[in-house]
Amino acid sequence: MISSSEFRQNLQLINHRIHLSAIKSYRKHNEITLVAITKSLPFYMWDLALEHRLTTIGESRIQETNNKNKKFTNKEKIELHLIGHLQKNKAKKAIQLFDVIQTIDSIKLAKRINIIAAEEKKIQKIFLQVNTGNDSQKHGFSKKEIIIAAEEIAGMQNILLIGIMTIPPQDISKNKLQFIYRETRKIRDKIKHTIDNHCKNLSMGMSNDFETAIIEGATHIRIGTALFGER
Repeated sequence: MISSSEFRQNLQLINHRIHLSAIKSYRKHNEITLVAITKSLPFYMWDLALEHRLTTIGESRIQETNNKNKKFTNKEKIELHLIGHLQKNKAKKAIQLFDVIQTIDSIKLAKRINIIAAEEKKIQKIFLQVNTGNDSQKHGFSKKEIIIAAEEIAGMQNILLIGIMTIPPQDISKNKLQFIYRETRKIRDKIKHTIDNHCKNLSMGMSNDFETAIIEGATHIRIGTALFGER
């Protein structure tokens, strides 16, 4: 398991790379949120992240997150994001656990979230996941569906649409990756300017491509391996 000093070194390197990418894209470092991805890691990695002022934590699985949450004593100090696929039958637990759900990929799921959030007396923050790369292995709205979906979801009373999220196909060229991220940014821009101005965020980029994502406009980068090492 990674030591605190190793984690600090990894974080310093990542922050340096974020800074350089921000400069290249005429942006500021503080415009980019590092989401520390702790899936498959023990609960005390939340504490390690928090010790190093990383307050946005990403998890993929409901049961695993629930188990960690029971042991973690500083929940009010972090913002917990669901970055894994969400099944409708686990929507209630997701709403109870997560501050932000990044993977809303259907109207049916959004409706379910809206109903349960009302029951829980909560306004649930969400991102819409778009499958910009048309990858059959990935979830998400298609580019054709996303605008119509955003119009309907933005009107739901117990949902707050705050961003767009994408996961590109694996093993693609840098040019293709840039194109996918640029297209995703255009989708975010259209939704923000014509449907819901709360939709300001853009979650894209992981350990192996976050610099490209930042240059193309990412506000949230999802970093696991580069921070914590291989699982």
